Amino acid sequence: MPALYTVLRRFFEVDLRALALLRAAVAIVLLIDIGVRSTDLEAFYSNMGVLPLSVLLEHSWNPYEFSLHASSGLWQVQAVLFLLAAAAAVALLLGYQTRLMTFLSWVLLVSVQNRNPLILQGGDDLLRMLLFWGFFLPWGRVYSLDARRKPLPASMTYASAATLAYVVQLALVYWCTALLKSSPEWHQEGTALYYAFSLDQVVLPGGRLLYPYPGLLQALTWMTFYLEMLLPCVLFIPWRVPWWRLLFVGVMYGFHLGISLTLFVGLFFLINWASVLGLLPGSAMDWLERKLVPAYQRLGPQVAARLVQPWNTRLAQWRSGVRLRVETSLELSEGFRNLLRAVREGAVLGLLAYVCWWNLDSIVRPEWTMRQPMRWLGYLVRTDQHWGMFAPSVFKDDGWYILDGTTQDGRHVDLNQEGRGTTLEKPASVVSLFRNDRWRKYSENYLFVDNSFMRPYYCNYLLRIWHENPTHPPLRQLDVIYMKEVSLPDYKVAAPTREVLCSCALPAPSAH
Repeated sequence: MPALYTVLRRFFEVDLRALALLRAAVAIVLLIDIGVRSTDLEAFYSNMGVLPLSVLLEHSWNPYEFSLHASSGLWQVQAVLFLLAAAAAVALLLGYQTRLMTFLSWVLLVSVQNRNPLILQGGDDLLRMLLFWGFFLPWGRVYSLDARRKPLPASMTYASAATLAYVVQLALVYWCTALLKSSPEWHQEGTALYYAFSLDQVVLPGGRLLYPYPGLLQALTWMTFYLEMLLPCVLFIPWRVPWWRLLFVGVMYGFHLGISLTLFVGLFFLINWASVLGLLPGSAMDWLERKLVPAYQRLGPQVAARLVQPWNTRLAQWRSGVRLRVETSLELSEGFRNLLRAVREGAVLGLLAYVCWWNLDSIVRPEWTMRQPMRWLGYLVRTDQHWGMFAPSVFKDDGWYILDGTTQDGRHVDLNQEGRGTTLEKPASVVSLFRNDRWRKYSENYLFVDNSFMRPYYCNYLLRIWHENPTHPPLRQLDVIYMKEVSLPDYKVAAPTREVLCSCALPAPSAH
């Protein structure tokens, strides 16, 4: 048994330096995510935006979830919470109080995601899970401010239930998204990418370059499916582990680079790039250290002289007026520490089993899936996840929005086109109508009948924003119109149909 464990242990061993790199990458993605979200504080997170708190609680709230961001409908309160999240992410990047900052970053990320679930995509689930498992990982043991207070570990190789959970979680992302792709266009026809690149709402110039070549699209479709299905298997080969890990990381970087060049997916590709860095083997980290550490050593004294030393001086002056001394005689016995470690390992393994069971949804027979009464824990700590990108099939309904405003003098202007005259013609670039991927996802959810409660709030928000600019002509009515264009086989497109999703009007002026 010890020999078998030694062999099996190899596939969930990781390098502590790679975990530190994973921590830094996750922190950087968090900061980018906070920066993107902060441009829409009022629109997405306040009562003046498209989802007031009362509407969230009535239509999109799960009683097991929590959200600090739902404590107030003021955008100023949201700004404070965003600043706290940014500060925690910076501390996580530097490795200061790493475990605490991981927990705070996770709490604030779950909180903001719960505040507006209508703008979330699969990458948000993965980012949330990286922080969740990161709380149990020693990703602040090296390359961190915390590490300065501890001696270097005797070995950079580390394995635990948390590293097993990390490796399995990465595999689940790709296995589940492949297993959910059950339509003939993925398996028999090979037309999934043809339909994906037919979607003007998400296709980028790289996708347009590939679009005219049906044979190439068919090959790429099957390549995508089998890559997602088979490549994660290499993570569980206990021989030549460094080689297989490098293969997985390299292929995934190329795979997500291809996605980012062809489809508008927001931070999805960055999150996936960050997620695999913890798999880098010791040989790769040795090479990176040889390349990067000398440059850091040359740069370090300059940074310390210009940035670090002035702050240390100010902190010393502040501390000079404060004296605090805490003494403790609490010492944990080795046996008690081992007991705590065993409890932690058992809890992580239990959580991993729960996550694996959750992912059986839509993959196995219904009687084997998790029952609703058992899902409260997943909703509470947000380990709920669904990896259904373009699954089971690719959307065929495409189109573009026309925000048709009627001025007081009867003219029609399109708010989506900076107030130019309304026209039914398709824009040259539909994807450019969205300020960021959050707005694209919101507009996608806006179409669904189940989300029809969203429509008047978005319409009235647009009216208010339009009238806040004194150079805009006053409107008496706004129609949110969707020009629906269904993708057909063999490069055919149905004639677009005009659908008025919502109308809102300003109250008529009083006669008195």
